[in-house]
Amino acid sequence: MVNRLRLLLVGIGGLIVVMIYTFPLWQPVLLREEVVENVPGLPEDLQPAFRQLPPDQQAAYRQMAAQNTDMAAQMLQAAISPDKVVPEAEQAMPQMTNEVVVAEGEFQAADTLRQITGTYKLYQLPDNRRVLRLEEFRVTNGPDLHVILSRSVNPKTGAEVGSDYIDLGLLQGNVGSQNYAVPAEVDLEAYQSVVIYNVSFTTVFGSAPLVVQ
Repeated sequence: MVNRLRLLLVGIGGLIVVMIYTFPLWQPVLLREEVVENVPGLPEDLQPAFRQLPPDQQAAYRQMAAQNTDMAAQMLQAAISPDKVVPEAEQAMPQMTNEVVVAEGEFQAADTLRQITGTYKLYQLPDNRRVLRLEEFRVTNGPDLHVILSRSVNPKTGAEVGSDYIDLGLLQGNVGSQNYAVPAEVDLEAYQSVVIYNVSFTTVFGSAPLVVQ
């Protein structure tokens, strides 16, 4: 019994010696150095905020940067910047009389990078004026976002939007209800969706179906 115990202790001692001398070889298994890959073009002070994003979003931005560095930097900088909230006074319903809702719908995001919630209503007034109102609206912040009417039913890309769209103007804020005038000469039957669209980079953030009642 004593000999077995002695052999066991000698074996353990030998194992400890081997582990000490081979420490540089197996150290990485226990101590893995975290590799942090920054996004090209993004200011250094914004890199920490980028690393707080979910892994799938980080990967998507890096892929975007590989194709267009400027686009990735601007999109990401806007996305992690503070929300631009429409002033409370400007979120109120416009003054209307005998208005009729001729279309309404709910926004859906174009992809995982760009989140969007809210609905719209399109009002027709007796004097032929039309007002498109976004309600309880929120979208991922982005540069040069516009509200447009597209001929595509559910556009996901700039190619699907095309160039033949009606631009109702720059998005007033990425958070909050807001109103847009729709020109009387626009034939609503020719358009099939309301889209939040980045004009500079021809990128869809979200859309809602436009079906005139």
